[in-house]
Amino acid sequence: MGHVLQELGIDQLPVEQRMELVQEIWDSIAHEMGLLSPTPEERGELESRMAEDGTSPAGVSIWDEIKSDALKRWQP
Repeated sequence: MGHVLQELGIDQLPVEQRMELVQEIWDSIAHEMGLLSPTPEERGELESRMAEDGTSPAGVSIWDEIKSDALKRWQP
């Protein structure tokens, strides 16, 4: 068993609490890495924006244009 588990007393926790701790640690890593699924609010905003793009496709810019414009603006 790892020395950190023993130092922090994690090895003394019941299995259920250790599993909860693992889940919390994983969720914190996923959050930092941007791996979590969008929240219901975020999903609603994405769906709203996609619907708006569908109703007015002429107002949509393609990624290559956006990237090119951004690079031009930020070049010395």
